[in-house]
Amino acid sequence: MNPLVLGYRRWKRQFRSLAAYVHLGPNANRIVRKTDFSNCQKPVLLLYGFFSTRRVFEVLEHRLRRDGYCVWSIHLGGAMDRFNTYGIDVLAEKVREKVERMYARFPGMGPLTIIGHSKGGLIGAYYVKRLGGDQRVRSVITLGTPHQGSRMAYLGCATLGWFSRSMWQLTPVSPFIKQLRVGAFPRNVRLVSLYSRDDGITPWRSSRLDVDEQPNVSNVELTGVGHGELLTRRSVYDVIRRELAVGYGAPAPPPMLRALPMPAS
Repeated sequence: MNPLVLGYRRWKRQFRSLAAYVHLGPNANRIVRKTDFSNCQKPVLLLYGFFSTRRVFEVLEHRLRRDGYCVWSIHLGGAMDRFNTYGIDVLAEKVREKVERMYARFPGMGPLTIIGHSKGGLIGAYYVKRLGGDQRVRSVITLGTPHQGSRMAYLGCATLGWFSRSMWQLTPVSPFIKQLRVGAFPRNVRLVSLYSRDDGITPWRSSRLDVDEQPNVSNVELTGVGHGELLTRRSVYDVIRRELAVGYGAPAPPPMLRALPMPAS
């Protein structure tokens, strides 16, 4: 097939994926609370990425609830109170405060798992590694997160850096990224990065974690998945289910099977 056609199709799919990821409506952070925190043995905290909102988790949240997980998210604020533009360390402190308030109010809650998409994965990792989150968290699962920084952030600095400190933090040479990589991840917390070579927003090399002599740290490569599709593709959720089960000490679940249409008679 013509390389131009292939390139156009790839660009079109990435654009659709990104469009599905970005929800900028005024009500995008308003959600219906469905979690019973008084009976919450397998809590999962969802953290969304830069210039996004909690609305992007609708599909993932539905699937997690169906599978018995106690799901919640945090409004991270930002420009116009909804674009997640604040510094990563500032947001990680906000997560720490919110988590502590939740456990103080509901002391029977089980150990926490964090699923972070894009920048949200760095917020979760910083909270666990630098702010004592390892006392609450059992696993951190990141989706398309630039653990090594991303060159795409340079474009963001040129366009959005004047009001978003986190854009500068996301560059490969940022002191924040370098400082976060210093030292081992807490041994009692599993950290796994799910990434795709087809992610047009976070290059796959940026998403790979340093795993040397860290048995609790791993990478999982996915194929044919765009940045926004990491939150919606059934094949990605299969991997998330497996990682969640392992983190909670249960056997990995079997793959989810799609129902096939009945043949015409």
